[in-house]
Amino acid sequence: MFLVNLLGFYLILFEGWSGFCSETVWQPPRPSISHLQAISDRQTLMVSWLVSLSGLVGDVYEIQIGRAENHTVIYNRNVSLLSLDSDEYTWAWTSDLPLECVDHSVRIRRLYNKSVPSPWSSWRTNDGVQVEDKTQMFPSQRVLIEGTSAMFCCVPPRGLDITDITFDNKQHTPISVGAGVKAIMVVNLTIPNRPIKGLTLSCRDSTGKKSRMWNYVSFPPQKPKDLSCVTTDMTAVHCTWDSGREQHLNSDRAPINCKPSSCIFPAVPQLEEYNIRVMVKDPLGEETESHSFNISDRVRPVVEWDGVSLGVTDTTVSWIVQGKLTRPNLLCQLTTDPGSTTELSCNSVRGSCTAKLEPLLPSTRYSTRVRCSVNGRLWGEWTQPIAFTTCPLVTLDLWRKIKQQSDPNSRQVSLFWTPHVSGPAATANIQGYLVQWSQDGQNWTECKDGGQTQAEVSIGPGQCDFSVQAVLRTSCTVTYTAHITIPQRDDRGIRPVEKRFSSGTASGFNLSWDEQDSAVCGYTVEWCILGNAVPCTLRWMKVPEGRNTLFLPARDFKAGCRYTFNIYECTENGHRLLETQTGYSQELKFVQSPSLVEPVQSTSSSVTLEWRYDVDDPAHPAFITGYLVTVQEVAPDTPLGHVAYLFNVTVAEPQRKSVTIDGLQQNHEYAFSVSALTKEGPGQPASITIRTGTNLHRPWTHLDSAHLAKILTPILLLLCCTILLWPQRKTLKWLKGIFVYPAGMNIKIPELDSFLHETVEWLQPQRVDECSSCNIEILYTRPPLNEPTTLSDAGPQSTPPSPGTHSCPPLQAEYCPQSVTVLLRDREALLCVTNKAYFHTVEEDLSEAQVRLSETCEPSESLQGSCSVEYDYISNGTGVSVVEYEDQCVPA
Repeated sequence: MFLVNLLGFYLILFEGWSGFCSETVWQPPRPSISHLQAISDRQTLMVSWLVSLSGLVGDVYEIQIGRAENHTVIYNRNVSLLSLDSDEYTWAWTSDLPLECVDHSVRIRRLYNKSVPSPWSSWRTNDGVQVEDKTQMFPSQRVLIEGTSAMFCCVPPRGLDITDITFDNKQHTPISVGAGVKAIMVVNLTIPNRPIKGLTLSCRDSTGKKSRMWNYVSFPPQKPKDLSCVTTDMTAVHCTWDSGREQHLNSDRAPINCKPSSCIFPAVPQLEEYNIRVMVKDPLGEETESHSFNISDRVRPVVEWDGVSLGVTDTTVSWIVQGKLTRPNLLCQLTTDPGSTTELSCNSVRGSCTAKLEPLLPSTRYSTRVRCSVNGRLWGEWTQPIAFTTCPLVTLDLWRKIKQQSDPNSRQVSLFWTPHVSGPAATANIQGYLVQWSQDGQNWTECKDGGQTQAEVSIGPGQCDFSVQAVLRTSCTVTYTAHITIPQRDDRGIRPVEKRFSSGTASGFNLSWDEQDSAVCGYTVEWCILGNAVPCTLRWMKVPEGRNTLFLPARDFKAGCRYTFNIYECTENGHRLLETQTGYSQELKFVQSPSLVEPVQSTSSSVTLEWRYDVDDPAHPAFITGYLVTVQEVAPDTPLGHVAYLFNVTVAEPQRKSVTIDGLQQNHEYAFSVSALTKEGPGQPASITIRTGTNLHRPWTHLDSAHLAKILTPILLLLCCTILLWPQRKTLKWLKGIFVYPAGMNIKIPELDSFLHETVEWLQPQRVDECSSCNIEILYTRPPLNEPTTLSDAGPQSTPPSPGTHSCPPLQAEYCPQSVTVLLRDREALLCVTNKAYFHTVEEDLSEAQVRLSETCEPSESLQGSCSVEYDYISNGTGVSVVEYEDQCVPA
């Protein structure tokens, strides 16, 4: 056989070279397909044919796959036979199109020496589905692999055609694969995101009928990971593993003995070592994992809760370990959320385990869970978290106020307490209060509801002990009690130290006091929130032992409000008032004005002011440090932008309430203001305007230069004129007739000169004491420009009239236009100022002054019942006015 093959190969190679020609060519024998099997769910064809074991190793066979009735070749491949174990060789081919869609045929031939082909074998066909009445679709009800591509076909009844194909509600362009059979290709299959993990294929035939079917998409099984087995009570073994992704297969999958990721089987008595194998299988494949373990090392205790006992800053929990575990000591872990994990030992033989959780916050919600272990390596499952809320932290800040009754053996005690409760809506947790007190071996009890925070109790003169207990609405059994001791009545009359401190800082009060050795339980500072206002809303603050300072923030106090702080020391026998401190958080300068005392005493050169003011009034917004007196000269003609004469006088003593201002000018008007001084400055002023008096009886030697100038100027002018005209005295004699005195006029010039000389001689030695009070007020009368001046509407004006603008009314008989009635001590006088020289006309200057003189003098005994008239002259620049007043004396 070998020689024959060699000869054939030789003839083929050298056929053209030798020129030898033969019409018959040798061919290898035709192979034959012995078996053809279709595996539909895998879309695979299994092809088998006979081979000769004596043949050459490495034979090559060519295989062709034909589709449909005309055997359209869709696949062609050469297969080499490298090693053979039997005389039949099987080859598998997987189709991208389901085998049910159309006929699939297979044929083979042998290639001798990889080049000389044998004749083809006959076609071996796997028939497709023959449909009679309803279109069928393939693949159908199959689990497809995620991420792969697949072809779907629609096979209509004989004689019909498929018009359109829709896959997962999307229309695709069909491909013709046979007589009336259409197919589509779908790439990258995905698992739909809906409860049913199936994809719909629908086909419509040429008659309009529509058919539909489902296919499912999944993934091949994954190898189990983290396989482990444990026991909780040594009677059953529980194995778990990680199966990977969760599969969403239909119910037609093959049944399994275990759940997808766990199995439970009974433990074999007295068996310690276990070998197990877990197989995961589904229509897409299978995976296997093995595991070995000692059951004694796989114990995981199961724990259940037994009870919880609540506290304020701690809570006690207890639990029970289930199962028949003979180990006396277990290691347990207890975790608190929020919080940390605590590890402790537990003797389960005694029944239950207990642990205290601390430190915790009051009125706070926590959750805790526990797990246990036999050897500290393999831990049991955590219990379900158990939630609890710690009890609220309730503290009672207790204080008292003692008032002595009219009965020396009775005292009224006012108890005040402030509850401090943690947590939201904390005060709502208080149901009420229990007030208890004992004195002289007797006990009393009084109940108050949750909304009351004070109690009134009458006690005797001895020491009395009080306690106030808060009763909560919750199930907490914790008690909250505050105690205070009322000392026995002190009849020694020792007054506490009283201090006045400067204003607090911008941030608040800084109180300090001398530390006492007897203050074994600290100090208490009390005050009223409205300062010294009545009624008092009491506030207090406890200071621990060893401290003698207290800072109170400014936000709790009002600026300009006086506060009194009572500082008590806490002794073994109760609280004793140590000292009292008064001050302001912030002093203000806007204090009320003083009340001036009138009439004001004044002279021609001084004014004495007196006022009333309560410097200790607690309503003042600051401490009174003194007074500020301001003196300002009233000058109506002061030019704009200039300041009149002004000076200040400070009274540094708050209790002094009078001051004398000296060095004033006579007949001047001054404005005085008095204001109380504080640390921040002067407050509201009290003002008054006063004119100083005039010294009418001063001697000639005291005339000032201005008055001397007014007197000497006319005399000098007259003397100059006489000297200049003396040489012309003869020429001027003819003027004598013009200036001759009228008939009947008899003026005795020597007599007038003698009278004036005697008067001057008499006035010079006179020294008259000044009056204790003399007020002169100059008023100006000026009627409106558009109204005629009448006697009835004439009145004082604030400014002098302009000259040449008005005419004066004619004087009537017995009328004094410038008269005023003044009271001189116990006498009444009528003062009248009249211009004796002349009266102004319409064209003349109207600047005549009205003078009101109020003068108080000490009457002499010689003037009782007598009246006198005195004259004086006032010059207004245009004439001489005579001041005349009539003294009407009343007999003593």
